[in-house]
Amino acid sequence: MLNRRHIRIKVMQSIYAMHQSGSDVLEKQEKFLQASIENIEDLYLILLSSLIEIRNKEIQYIEIAKQKHLATPEERNPNLQFVTNPILVALAENEAIQSALEKRKINNWQINDDTILMLLQVVKQSELYEEYMGKNAVTFEDHSTFVAEMFSELIAPNEKLYSYLEDFKLTWVDDIPVVNTLILKQLKQVSEKKNIVSIPSIYKDEEDKDYAIDLFRKTVLNESALAKEFLDKTPNWDMDRIAELDTIILKMAICEFLKFPSIPLKVTINEYLELAKEYSTPKSSIFINGILDNLVKDFQSNNRINKAGRGLM
Repeated sequence: MLNRRHIRIKVMQSIYAMHQSGSDVLEKQEKFLQASIENIEDLYLILLSSLIEIRNKEIQYIEIAKQKHLATPEERNPNLQFVTNPILVALAENEAIQSALEKRKINNWQINDDTILMLLQVVKQSELYEEYMGKNAVTFEDHSTFVAEMFSELIAPNEKLYSYLEDFKLTWVDDIPVVNTLILKQLKQVSEKKNIVSIPSIYKDEEDKDYAIDLFRKTVLNESALAKEFLDKTPNWDMDRIAELDTIILKMAICEFLKFPSIPLKVTINEYLELAKEYSTPKSSIFINGILDNLVKDFQSNNRINKAGRGLM
């Protein structure tokens, strides 16, 4: 589910939170980091289950409308194309999803069904829904395309849903785009032969899981030494004039240079420049790039970089 860039973001945020709180308890902050990463699975399940719950609400609406004393012909014989959509049905009947929801105790949409009702209304008022429900000869591809577009165009970008998720857990702000992209990719991969969505692992492998903790520990435990590496390269800058996120990014990058022999130098530089562009000041990436470039030259001339494997320099 997570790539290395997002792991770096999580580590950066955890170190920043540690600085802001004034805490020096490594174990406490490490647990915060692990929880922040593991909670991404909850976000994934909440967003994926929104599709299930939207369908459930429509089924309830159809049943209630049928029971009306003065039900219209359309209410007595409703168009069931939406609730019988094979992808939505498969999601609702997916035992792995239901088991994960129970295990993680995900009940957001039972407690906050007004959000689901709002999303259902948005879907039913859309041209996408109207066009889909008006089709007579519907192929599996039509069903699949509708669900993917419903998620990407109507659910994922919904501001009220975004606000709800942000209020529920602030650490999800940077995770929402990642999870939305993953779910959309999964929905687009659904086929008539394989219409089961599998719940992905948080980490690609154990190596990535270890990398998250190692990067956090090695950066935090060596902050003073890592800071000295770049302070010598910024004689005209006081520490107070350097943005705090810039110092964290520099420390993490230098930590990777010196303490992660399997990560290529170019990868480290490119990844942290992207973080600077996205999270720090407008000029941060230029400032950081200059320092890292000088440091690499200095480290290499003094044989301080030991990268294992081909093409890692």
